[in-house]
This record gives sequence, structure tokens and C-alpha cells, in this order.
Amino acid sequence: MNIINRSKINLPHTLHIISIIILFEGLFMIPMIAVSLFNHENELLPLLDAVLITLGSGAILYVVTRKDKYAEPNKRDSLFVVTFSWLFLAFFGCLPFLITHHIPSFTDAFFESMSGFTTTGSSILNDIEALPKSLLFWRSETHWIGGMGIIVLAIAIMPFLGINGMQLFSSEASVVVEEKISTKIRYVARNVWIIYIGLTFLETIFLKLGGMSLFDSVCHSFATVATGGFSTKNDSIAGFSPYIQYVIMVFMLLSGINFALHILTLNGKYKTAVKNPELKLYLKIILIIGAILTLILFLSKEISFEKAFRDSFFQVISVLTATGFATDDYLLWPNQGILLIVSLMLIGACAGSTGGGVKVIRHYINWQNIKKNLKQIVHPNAVIHVKYKNQLLSNQQVSTISNFIIIYYAIVVIGTISMTALGSDWATSFGSIVTTMGGIGPGFGLVGPASNFSMLPEASKILLSFTMLLGRLEIFTVLALFTSWFWKT
Repeated sequence: MNIINRSKINLPHTLHIISIIILFEGLFMIPMIAVSLFNHENELLPLLDAVLITLGSGAILYVVTRKDKYAEPNKRDSLFVVTFSWLFLAFFGCLPFLITHHIPSFTDAFFESMSGFTTTGSSILNDIEALPKSLLFWRSETHWIGGMGIIVLAIAIMPFLGINGMQLFSSEASVVVEEKISTKIRYVARNVWIIYIGLTFLETIFLKLGGMSLFDSVCHSFATVATGGFSTKNDSIAGFSPYIQYVIMVFMLLSGINFALHILTLNGKYKTAVKNPELKLYLKIILIIGAILTLILFLSKEISFEKAFRDSFFQVISVLTATGFATDDYLLWPNQGILLIVSLMLIGACAGSTGGGVKVIRHYINWQNIKKNLKQIVHPNAVIHVKYKNQLLSNQQVSTISNFIIIYYAIVVIGTISMTALGSDWATSFGSIVTTMGGIGPGFGLVGPASNFSMLPEASKILLSFTMLLGRLEIFTVLALFTSWFWKT
């Protein structure tokens, strides 16, 4: 009987953890106030209201539930906390847009906020540069907060509050650590954030050296390292110099790599990191498709080879890592180039990175499983195993990966049909679902790199906000809450 009770969702405890996350979000809003003060903007009081509402709500919830905390959340608690944390983040995150009336519609403001925290980068804004700098900063900061997961930051602090975050850490999909680095989850979270902050700081310096303003450097660094894609400019990165485009390209590539490998490199285990099979495949995909696209653009457009090289590799890295920055409209490319971009959208970045999508490692293991099955047909009596880094993977592990890929693509199909039923053409429907599931940003049809999501009906924006959440939390975390057995004792 005690075991059954322990498996129930402890609602007060889950709300206590969520209250901590809301408080962190409120604290992260404070720099937005400083930006508003520095630029003498008229939005100061509405922004203060947004901060006070967020901090006040978090504080009240914390006080009401503080007597109900216990040592460690169970698996159900963790799934509940992770999913609803992102919903609360998006809700309170939309308040600055909503209260200042720069995005007067709640659905639009929630869409923009969810897109930011899930690092999707899709937008409903027609004139980004019309926003005050304070909101542009907050818009970019939502990427940075969501990129590595504010939950990870909370986990680093929770032990000091008497809460063990092990289960919560394992349920947060953005921080899958494939390499064994530390037995203490708090230290892993701390190291991840050190690298995250370090990459942001370095990119800001390099962008500033290239002539970008400090404000734009910080905002674009937030969006790059988080692989988010919100820019402060209407034309994204296209209007900046080649130097700046190359800097952003490099940091997008680094941010799409498993952060565990960055930690290994900092610990002096560089050779171990570079031997990682997923990293090798990730780099091969970039090099091969980037080279093919370079030739396609150079031969089909009247541009220099350097321009073709830069546009090709920038878009390849941006789409593969699900960043979503753009220097060119790939919908104007030859059909072969567009098809290659579509294929990248269905691949994704490395596991344990800030990037989205199916992830390279899943495709790698799934391909090993396909080869195994083909060999088994030819040699039915042979004992063949699927391996990763010379380690045997169980049938359950391989099956879970295969099921994830099948469900992912099934949701893309169902979502595309649903979007079409809501009034969009098939290209827009497919493009919007693929890009929100993968956290990419621009899609196809009416939601390509040169346009946005503002013309979509309200129901479509609600659906896409949900697919952003599904993709960010890698499907199972969210879908589990819709099963009857999850709520049974």
C-alpha cells in the first residue's frame, strides 16, 4: 500500500518545484528592466508589472507549498513537473509582450513565448525591429533560458533547498548526458551551465569585434548558443558582414554538439570526445550536404564561389542544429537544394545539445539496426547485435529509439493533416509542423525564411504551440500525461 501511495503524483510537491522555476524566470526578467531603463523606454511600468506578477505568483506558490516538499520526486512527479514547467514558463514569459500591447493577442503572445523557450524561433511578428530593445532582449533571453533548460539551473540549486533533482534531471530531454562524467547530477548541471555561459561570452566578444553592437551581439549570442534563431533584425543574419555570418556559423555548429563532449574536452579528454560516433556522423552530414549545396548554388546562381559556400554551409548548419537563422531564402533555391534542406529538418542535432529534431544518434542507431536485420535475413542463424561505441545495446533500447522515430514521423503526418483541415495549404502545413516539432523556426510554404506565422488562424497557432512543446520535450514526456495509466494509482 505504501508503494502505491509513493507512486502517486504529489501535487503540492510538484507545484513547489514549479514555484522555484517561476521564481527563476522572474529573476531572469530583471535584466529586461535594466535595458528599458538604459534606453529610456516608455514600457518600463508595464514591464515592471510583468516582473512583479511573475515573482509574486512564484513566491505565493512557494510559500503555500513549502511544507509539502520531500527528498526526491518520483517518475510521475518528474514528468508532470517538466511538462507543466514549460507551460508556466511560456505563460509568464508572454506577459511582457501582452502587457505592453506590442503583441495584443494572448494566442500570439503565447506562441511567441513558447517559440522562444522551446528554442523554436518561429515568430508571428511582421516587424521585429519595431519592438523596443527591452522586449527584443527578453525575446532573445527566452531562447537562452530555454536552450539549456531553466530546470537544469534549478536542479543545481535545489539540493541547497532540500530537494533532490535526480528524477527531474533525467526527465528533462534537453540535458541527456550520453557520456559518464560525474555521479553527482548537480555537478553535471553546473558544468553544463559553465560551458553554456562560456560559449555565450566568447561569441559575444567575437561578434562585437566584427562591428556588431553590444546589444545585438548579446541577443544573437543568446539565440545562437541556445540554437533558437530569434534575431533583432527583420532579415535575420542576411544584413550582417560575412565575418559575422562565419562567427555565428561556428558557434551554431559547436552548440549542436553534445555538451558532454565539451565537458570531456575541457577535462583534457579530447581524444575520447573526437572518437564519438554521433559527432563524426554529425560533421559528415554537414560537410557532405554543405559541399553538394555549394556546387548547386554556384552552378545555378550568378554568385561567387565564396558566397555559394557561405550561404550553403550557413543554412545547412542552421537547419541541422535547429537554430533557424537565415542568410538566404532557401525556398528560392533549385528543387534539389530544397529537398536537401527538408532532409536536414528531419535529422536534427546531437543528443545532449541545445539543438532539436530527432537527433543524429537515433538515426545512427536505427541505421545500425536496419543493417543488423538485413544481415539476419542473409544469415538467419547468426547472432548479431547492435553496438554503439563498442557497447552492446539491448533490444529494448533499440526498440525505444525505433518507436520514437516512428511516432515522431507519425505526429508530423497527423499534424500536417490537422493543419490542412484548419485551412492551410499542404506545403505550409507540412513546413510548419516539421519546423515546430524540430524546433527549427522557418519552414515551407507561407512560413518560409522570408515570412512568418502571423497569417495562420488562431487554432493553428495553438496546435503549433503544442507541437513545439512535444518536440522540445521529445514526445514521450508530454504524451505520457495523456494516458489513463499515468493517472491511475
